[in-house]
Amino acid sequence: MTKISKDELLKNEKIEKVLSPHPLSFLKLQSLCIFLIIWGMVVLWLVNFSSYKGFFSGNVWYPVLLWGLVLLLVGVVISLATIQWTIFFLYLGVFVGGVALIISQGWLEEVNVFIPVYSIAVSIAGFLIVELHRRSYKYILSNHRIIFKGGLLTKREKTIRYDKIITFDKKQGILGQLFGFGTITPITQADATTDSKKASDTEKEGGRRLRGISFFSGNKEMKAELRGVYPYKKINKFVEELSQGTELTQYHQEQISYQKQQVDIQKQMRDALKAQTKKRAKGKPLVAAYLEEEEVEEEPEKTVRAKTMISKKSPHLKLKQDDDEEDEDEEDEEPEEAFQPEQIDIQKQMKELLKKQIEVKDEEEEEEEQDEEEKEESKS
Repeated sequence: MTKISKDELLKNEKIEKVLSPHPLSFLKLQSLCIFLIIWGMVVLWLVNFSSYKGFFSGNVWYPVLLWGLVLLLVGVVISLATIQWTIFFLYLGVFVGGVALIISQGWLEEVNVFIPVYSIAVSIAGFLIVELHRRSYKYILSNHRIIFKGGLLTKREKTIRYDKIITFDKKQGILGQLFGFGTITPITQADATTDSKKASDTEKEGGRRLRGISFFSGNKEMKAELRGVYPYKKINKFVEELSQGTELTQYHQEQISYQKQQVDIQKQMRDALKAQTKKRAKGKPLVAAYLEEEEVEEEPEKTVRAKTMISKKSPHLKLKQDDDEEDEDEEDEEPEEAFQPEQIDIQKQMKELLKKQIEVKDEEEEEEEQDEEEKEESKS
Protein backbone atom coordinates (compact mmCIF):
# COMPACT_ATOMS: atom_id res chain seq x y z
CA MET A 1 0.00 0.00 0.00
CA THR A 2 1.24 3.47 -0.90
CA LYS A 3 2.35 5.49 2.07
CA ILE A 4 0.70 8.90 2.33
CA SER A 5 1.91 11.45 4.83
CA LYS A 6 -0.50 13.25 7.12
CA ASP A 7 0.40 16.53 5.44
CA GLU A 8 -1.16 15.28 2.19
CA LEU A 9 -4.49 14.43 3.82
CA LEU A 10 -7.27 16.93 4.33
CA LYS A 11 -9.02 17.59 7.62
CA ASN A 12 -11.07 14.54 8.75
CA GLU A 13 -9.90 12.60 5.67
CA LYS A 14 -9.16 8.87 5.77
CA ILE A 15 -7.96 6.42 3.12
CA GLU A 16 -10.54 3.84 2.03
CA LYS A 17 -8.67 1.94 -0.74
CA VAL A 18 -5.45 2.07 -2.75
CA LEU A 19 -5.70 0.55 -6.24
CA SER A 20 -3.34 -0.28 -9.12
CA PRO A 21 -4.06 -1.13 -12.77
CA HIS A 22 -4.48 -4.80 -13.69
CA PRO A 23 -1.39 -6.32 -15.43
CA LEU A 24 -3.41 -6.93 -18.60
CA SER A 25 -4.78 -3.38 -18.72
CA PHE A 26 -1.58 -2.28 -20.52
CA LEU A 27 -1.77 -5.08 -23.10
CA LYS A 28 -1.75 -2.59 -26.00
CA LEU A 29 1.79 -1.56 -25.09
CA GLN A 30 2.80 -5.12 -24.28
CA SER A 31 1.50 -6.28 -27.68
CA LEU A 32 4.11 -4.07 -29.39
CA CYS A 33 6.83 -6.09 -27.64
CA ILE A 34 5.07 -9.37 -28.46
CA PHE A 35 4.97 -8.48 -32.17
CA LEU A 36 8.68 -7.61 -32.10
CA ILE A 37 9.53 -11.08 -30.70
CA ILE A 38 7.26 -12.88 -33.19
CA TRP A 39 8.64 -10.99 -36.19
CA GLY A 40 12.25 -11.60 -35.09
CA MET A 41 11.57 -15.36 -34.90
CA VAL A 42 9.89 -15.29 -38.34
CA VAL A 43 12.96 -13.59 -39.82
CA LEU A 44 15.15 -16.27 -38.18
CA TRP A 45 13.05 -19.00 -39.83
CA LEU A 46 12.98 -17.30 -43.27
CA VAL A 47 16.72 -16.71 -43.35
CA ASN A 48 17.92 -20.05 -41.93
CA PHE A 49 15.26 -22.75 -42.40
CA SER A 50 12.74 -21.77 -45.11
CA SER A 51 12.93 -22.49 -48.83
CA TYR A 52 13.80 -18.80 -49.41
CA LYS A 53 17.09 -18.94 -47.46
CA GLY A 54 19.09 -19.03 -50.71
CA PHE A 55 17.72 -15.60 -51.66
CA PHE A 56 18.94 -14.07 -48.41
CA SER A 57 22.39 -15.63 -48.70
CA GLY A 58 23.17 -13.41 -51.72
CA ASN A 59 23.56 -10.25 -49.63
CA VAL A 60 23.97 -9.90 -45.87
CA TRP A 61 21.85 -6.72 -45.85
CA TYR A 62 18.74 -8.45 -47.25
CA PRO A 63 17.59 -9.88 -43.88
CA VAL A 64 18.15 -6.49 -42.20
CA LEU A 65 16.19 -4.62 -44.88
CA LEU A 66 13.32 -7.11 -44.76
CA TRP A 67 13.18 -6.96 -40.96
CA GLY A 68 13.29 -3.15 -40.92
CA LEU A 69 10.79 -2.56 -43.76
CA VAL A 70 8.11 -4.80 -42.24
CA LEU A 71 8.72 -3.30 -38.80
CA LEU A 72 8.28 0.26 -40.09
CA LEU A 73 5.28 -0.68 -42.26
CA VAL A 74 3.48 -2.15 -39.23
CA GLY A 75 4.39 0.96 -37.24
CA VAL A 76 2.81 3.22 -39.91
CA VAL A 77 -0.38 1.13 -40.06
CA ILE A 78 -0.83 1.07 -36.27
CA SER A 79 -0.05 4.79 -36.01
CA LEU A 80 -2.66 5.67 -38.64
CA ALA A 81 -5.21 3.40 -36.97
CA THR A 82 -4.67 4.94 -33.51
CA ILE A 83 -4.10 8.52 -34.78
CA GLN A 84 -0.81 8.60 -32.89
CA TRP A 85 2.70 8.47 -34.39
CA THR A 86 4.44 7.36 -31.20
CA ILE A 87 4.40 3.68 -32.21
CA PHE A 88 6.01 4.38 -35.60
CA PHE A 89 8.87 6.33 -34.03
CA LEU A 90 9.39 3.61 -31.42
CA TYR A 91 9.82 0.97 -34.13
CA LEU A 92 12.01 3.38 -36.11
CA GLY A 93 14.24 3.76 -33.04
CA VAL A 94 14.48 -0.03 -32.65
CA PHE A 95 15.47 -0.44 -36.32
CA VAL A 96 18.04 2.39 -36.28
CA GLY A 97 19.53 1.04 -33.04
CA GLY A 98 19.88 -2.46 -34.53
CA VAL A 99 21.58 -1.16 -37.68
CA ALA A 100 23.93 0.99 -35.60
CA LEU A 101 24.97 -2.04 -33.50
CA ILE A 102 25.53 -4.20 -36.58
CA ILE A 103 27.80 -1.57 -38.18
CA SER A 104 29.65 -0.52 -35.04
CA GLN A 105 30.32 -4.08 -33.83
CA GLY A 106 30.95 -5.60 -37.26
CA TRP A 107 28.20 -8.22 -36.94
CA LEU A 108 27.21 -8.36 -40.61
CA GLU A 109 28.21 -12.02 -40.90
CA GLU A 110 26.16 -12.97 -37.82
CA VAL A 111 23.09 -10.92 -38.85
CA ASN A 112 20.92 -14.07 -39.20
CA VAL A 113 21.28 -14.70 -35.48
CA PHE A 114 21.61 -11.07 -34.38
CA ILE A 115 18.11 -9.99 -35.57
CA PRO A 116 16.08 -12.50 -33.47
CA VAL A 117 18.36 -12.10 -30.42
CA TYR A 118 18.21 -8.29 -30.67
CA SER A 119 14.40 -8.41 -31.10
CA ILE A 120 13.96 -10.59 -28.01
CA ALA A 121 16.33 -8.40 -25.92
CA VAL A 122 14.51 -5.17 -26.92
CA SER A 123 11.13 -6.81 -26.22
CA ILE A 124 12.20 -7.90 -22.72
CA ALA A 125 13.38 -4.35 -22.00
CA GLY A 126 10.05 -3.06 -23.32
CA PHE A 127 8.12 -5.45 -21.06
CA LEU A 128 10.08 -4.22 -18.03
CA ILE A 129 9.45 -0.54 -18.88
CA VAL A 130 5.71 -1.15 -19.38
CA GLU A 131 5.51 -3.04 -16.08
CA LEU A 132 7.33 -0.27 -14.20
CA HIS A 133 5.04 2.25 -15.86
CA ARG A 134 1.98 0.25 -14.76
CA ARG A 135 3.19 -0.07 -11.18
CA SER A 136 3.86 3.65 -10.94
CA TYR A 137 0.10 4.32 -11.20
CA LYS A 138 -1.77 4.42 -7.90
CA TYR A 139 -5.38 5.38 -7.31
CA ILE A 140 -6.13 6.45 -3.74
CA LEU A 141 -9.79 6.50 -2.72
CA SER A 142 -10.52 8.51 0.42
CA ASN A 143 -13.80 9.58 1.98
CA HIS A 144 -13.46 13.06 0.37
CA ARG A 145 -11.71 12.63 -2.99
CA ILE A 146 -9.89 10.45 -5.53
CA ILE A 147 -6.13 10.96 -5.90
CA PHE A 148 -4.44 9.85 -9.15
CA LYS A 149 -0.67 9.33 -9.06
CA GLY A 150 1.66 8.07 -11.78
CA GLY A 151 4.73 8.55 -13.93
CA LEU A 152 8.22 7.07 -14.17
CA LEU A 153 10.57 10.01 -14.75
CA THR A 154 8.06 12.79 -14.11
CA LYS A 155 5.71 12.17 -11.20
CA ARG A 156 2.20 13.47 -11.82
CA GLU A 157 -0.74 13.84 -9.48
CA LYS A 158 -4.37 14.82 -9.96
CA THR A 159 -7.23 15.13 -7.47
CA ILE A 160 -11.01 15.12 -7.93
CA ARG A 161 -13.45 15.73 -5.09
CA TYR A 162 -16.62 13.64 -5.00
CA ASP A 163 -18.84 16.73 -4.79
CA LYS A 164 -17.45 17.88 -8.19
CA ILE A 165 -18.32 14.60 -9.96
CA ILE A 166 -21.54 14.65 -12.03
CA THR A 167 -21.28 11.16 -13.58
CA PHE A 168 -18.92 8.25 -14.36
CA ASP A 169 -17.76 6.97 -17.75
CA LYS A 170 -17.25 3.20 -17.53
CA LYS A 171 -15.51 0.93 -20.03
CA GLN A 172 -14.81 -2.79 -19.99
CA GLY A 173 -13.28 -4.49 -23.04
CA ILE A 174 -13.28 -8.16 -24.01
CA LEU A 175 -10.23 -8.98 -21.88
CA GLY A 176 -11.69 -6.94 -19.04
CA GLN A 177 -14.91 -8.95 -19.14
CA LEU A 178 -12.94 -12.20 -19.13
CA PHE A 179 -10.56 -11.27 -16.31
CA GLY A 180 -12.79 -8.92 -14.31
CA PHE A 181 -11.10 -5.52 -14.72
CA GLY A 182 -12.25 -2.24 -16.28
CA THR A 183 -11.76 1.51 -16.48
CA ILE A 184 -13.86 4.05 -14.52
CA THR A 185 -13.53 7.73 -15.45
CA PRO A 186 -15.12 10.36 -13.18
CA ILE A 187 -16.63 13.25 -15.17
CA THR A 188 -16.89 16.75 -13.69
CA GLN A 189 -18.78 19.74 -15.06
CA ALA A 190 -15.48 21.24 -16.24
CA ASP A 191 -14.63 18.02 -18.14
CA ALA A 192 -18.04 17.99 -19.84
CA THR A 193 -17.60 21.62 -20.95
CA THR A 194 -14.05 20.97 -22.21
CA ASP A 195 -15.12 17.84 -24.15
CA SER A 196 -17.97 19.69 -25.87
CA LYS A 197 -15.61 22.51 -26.79
CA LYS A 198 -13.04 20.07 -28.21
CA ALA A 199 -15.76 18.31 -30.22
CA SER A 200 -16.93 21.59 -31.75
CA ASP A 201 -13.33 22.60 -32.57
CA THR A 202 -12.72 19.22 -34.21
CA GLU A 203 -15.87 19.54 -36.33
CA LYS A 204 -14.74 22.98 -37.50
CA GLU A 205 -11.36 21.55 -38.53
CA GLY A 206 -13.11 18.81 -40.49
CA GLY A 207 -12.05 15.71 -38.55
CA ARG A 208 -9.75 14.37 -35.87
CA ARG A 209 -6.28 15.82 -35.60
CA LEU A 210 -3.16 13.70 -35.68
CA ARG A 211 -1.41 13.64 -32.35
CA GLY A 212 2.32 14.14 -32.07
CA ILE A 213 4.98 12.28 -30.17
CA SER A 214 3.72 12.09 -26.59
CA PHE A 215 7.09 11.20 -25.06
CA PHE A 216 8.61 14.42 -26.43
CA SER A 217 5.76 16.63 -25.18
CA GLY A 218 6.32 17.71 -21.58
CA ASN A 219 2.90 19.33 -21.10
CA LYS A 220 0.87 16.16 -21.38
CA GLU A 221 -1.74 16.09 -18.63
CA MET A 222 -2.43 13.04 -16.53
CA LYS A 223 -5.76 11.39 -17.24
CA ALA A 224 -8.14 11.33 -14.30
CA GLU A 225 -9.25 7.72 -14.74
CA LEU A 226 -9.22 4.52 -12.70
CA ARG A 227 -7.61 2.46 -15.44
CA GLY A 228 -7.88 -1.32 -15.34
CA VAL A 229 -9.07 -1.55 -11.72
CA TYR A 230 -9.81 -5.02 -10.33
CA PRO A 231 -12.35 -6.31 -9.30
CA TYR A 232 -14.29 -4.01 -11.60
CA LYS A 233 -17.85 -4.51 -10.28
CA LYS A 234 -16.93 -4.09 -6.62
CA ILE A 235 -14.83 -0.99 -7.25
CA ASN A 236 -17.56 0.49 -9.44
CA LYS A 237 -20.15 0.05 -6.69
CA PHE A 238 -17.75 1.32 -4.03
CA VAL A 239 -16.93 4.53 -5.95
CA GLU A 240 -20.63 5.18 -6.66
CA GLU A 241 -21.44 4.84 -2.96
CA LEU A 242 -18.59 7.19 -2.00
CA SER A 243 -19.72 9.84 -4.49
CA GLN A 244 -23.35 9.63 -3.34
CA GLY A 245 -22.62 9.49 0.40
CA THR A 246 -19.97 12.18 0.53
CA GLU A 247 -20.40 14.77 3.25
CA LEU A 248 -20.97 18.36 2.17
CA THR A 249 -18.18 20.78 2.99
CA GLN A 250 -18.82 23.92 5.00
CA TYR A 251 -18.60 25.99 1.82
CA HIS A 252 -21.35 23.98 0.09
CA GLN A 253 -23.53 24.03 3.19
CA GLU A 254 -23.28 27.83 3.26
CA GLN A 255 -24.12 28.01 -0.44
CA ILE A 256 -27.24 25.90 0.09
CA SER A 257 -28.40 28.13 2.98
CA TYR A 258 -27.85 31.23 0.80
CA GLN A 259 -29.89 29.69 -2.00
CA LYS A 260 -32.74 29.01 0.43
CA GLN A 261 -32.63 32.63 1.58
CA GLN A 262 -32.75 33.76 -2.05
CA VAL A 263 -35.87 31.68 -2.63
CA ASP A 264 -37.54 33.24 0.43
CA ILE A 265 -36.67 36.76 -0.75
CA GLN A 266 -38.04 36.02 -4.22
CA LYS A 267 -41.30 34.83 -2.63
CA GLN A 268 -41.55 38.08 -0.65
CA MET A 269 -40.98 40.07 -3.84
CA ARG A 270 -43.65 38.12 -5.68
CA ASP A 271 -46.19 38.57 -2.88
CA ALA A 272 -45.48 42.32 -2.76
CA LEU A 273 -45.99 42.66 -6.51
CA LYS A 274 -49.25 40.71 -6.36
CA ALA A 275 -50.61 42.92 -3.56
CA GLN A 276 -49.59 46.04 -5.47
CA THR A 277 -51.27 44.82 -8.65
CA LYS A 278 -54.50 44.04 -6.82
CA LYS A 279 -54.58 47.49 -5.20
CA ARG A 280 -54.06 49.19 -8.55
CA ALA A 281 -56.81 47.19 -10.21
CA LYS A 282 -59.44 48.34 -7.57
CA GLY A 283 -61.69 45.50 -8.64
CA LYS A 284 -63.54 47.35 -11.48
CA PRO A 285 -65.36 45.22 -14.07
CA LEU A 286 -64.10 45.43 -17.63
CA VAL A 287 -67.48 46.61 -19.06
CA ALA A 288 -67.78 49.48 -16.59
CA ALA A 289 -64.24 50.59 -17.31
CA TYR A 290 -65.00 50.52 -21.04
CA LEU A 291 -68.18 52.71 -20.60
CA GLU A 292 -66.27 55.18 -18.45
CA GLU A 293 -63.63 55.54 -21.16
CA GLU A 294 -66.32 56.28 -23.77
CA GLU A 295 -67.92 58.94 -21.54
CA VAL A 296 -64.53 60.55 -21.00
CA GLU A 297 -63.93 60.65 -24.77
CA GLU A 298 -67.35 62.30 -25.45
CA GLU A 299 -66.96 65.07 -22.88
CA PRO A 300 -63.48 66.52 -23.48
CA GLU A 301 -64.68 69.45 -25.55
CA LYS A 302 -67.42 70.41 -23.04
CA THR A 303 -64.91 70.30 -20.21
CA VAL A 304 -62.47 72.52 -22.09
CA ARG A 305 -65.18 75.07 -22.85
CA ALA A 306 -66.41 75.14 -19.24
CA LYS A 307 -62.87 75.60 -17.93
CA THR A 308 -62.30 78.45 -20.38
CA MET A 309 -65.46 80.25 -19.32
CA ILE A 310 -64.63 79.84 -15.64
CA SER A 311 -61.12 81.12 -16.17
CA LYS A 312 -62.38 84.23 -17.90
CA LYS A 313 -64.93 84.98 -15.22
CA SER A 314 -62.86 84.15 -12.13
CA PRO A 315 -59.16 83.29 -12.32
CA HIS A 316 -59.06 82.49 -8.57
CA LEU A 317 -61.59 79.70 -9.12
CA LYS A 318 -59.39 78.28 -11.87
CA LEU A 319 -56.38 78.17 -9.58
CA LYS A 320 -58.40 76.38 -6.93
CA GLN A 321 -59.60 73.86 -9.47
CA ASP A 322 -56.05 73.20 -10.61
CA ASP A 323 -54.99 72.60 -7.00
CA ASP A 324 -57.86 70.13 -6.56
CA GLU A 325 -56.77 68.28 -9.70
CA GLU A 326 -53.17 68.05 -8.44
CA ASP A 327 -54.39 66.67 -5.12
CA GLU A 328 -56.43 64.04 -6.96
CA ASP A 329 -53.37 63.07 -9.02
CA GLU A 330 -51.31 62.69 -5.86
CA GLU A 331 -53.99 60.53 -4.31
CA ASP A 332 -54.01 58.38 -7.44
CA GLU A 333 -50.24 58.02 -7.32
CA GLU A 334 -50.17 57.02 -3.64
CA PRO A 335 -51.12 53.37 -4.25
CA GLU A 336 -48.25 53.05 -6.78
CA GLU A 337 -45.71 54.18 -4.16
CA ALA A 338 -47.23 52.18 -1.31
CA PHE A 339 -44.94 49.14 -1.71
CA GLN A 340 -41.79 50.85 -2.94
CA PRO A 341 -40.06 50.83 0.48
CA GLU A 342 -40.74 47.08 0.83
CA GLN A 343 -39.35 46.42 -2.62
CA ILE A 344 -36.26 48.48 -1.85
CA ASP A 345 -35.75 46.52 1.37
CA ILE A 346 -36.06 43.20 -0.49
CA GLN A 347 -33.57 44.34 -3.12
CA LYS A 348 -31.11 45.32 -0.39
CA GLN A 349 -31.45 41.87 1.18
CA MET A 350 -30.78 40.22 -2.18
CA LYS A 351 -27.67 42.35 -2.79
CA GLU A 352 -26.28 41.58 0.67
CA LEU A 353 -26.87 37.87 0.12
CA LEU A 354 -25.04 37.92 -3.21
CA LYS A 355 -22.12 39.77 -1.60
CA LYS A 356 -21.89 37.09 1.09
CA GLN A 357 -21.86 34.32 -1.53
CA ILE A 358 -19.03 36.01 -3.42
CA GLU A 359 -17.03 36.54 -0.22
CA VAL A 360 -17.43 32.89 0.82
CA LYS A 361 -16.39 31.72 -2.65
CA ASP A 362 -13.28 33.92 -2.60
CA GLU A 363 -12.35 32.61 0.86
CA GLU A 364 -12.74 29.01 -0.33
CA GLU A 365 -10.48 29.64 -3.34
CA GLU A 366 -7.85 31.30 -1.13
CA GLU A 367 -7.88 28.35 1.27
CA GLU A 368 -7.42 25.89 -1.61
CA GLU A 369 -4.49 27.91 -2.96
CA GLN A 370 -2.89 28.00 0.49
CA ASP A 371 -3.30 24.23 0.88
CA GLU A 372 -1.65 23.63 -2.51
CA GLU A 373 1.24 25.96 -1.63
CA GLU A 374 1.76 24.20 1.71
CA LYS A 375 1.78 20.79 -0.03
CA GLU A 376 4.36 21.99 -2.57
CA GLU A 377 6.54 23.43 0.21
CA SER A 378 6.35 20.19 2.20
CA LYS A 379 7.29 18.13 -0.90
CA SER A 380 10.22 20.40 -1.72
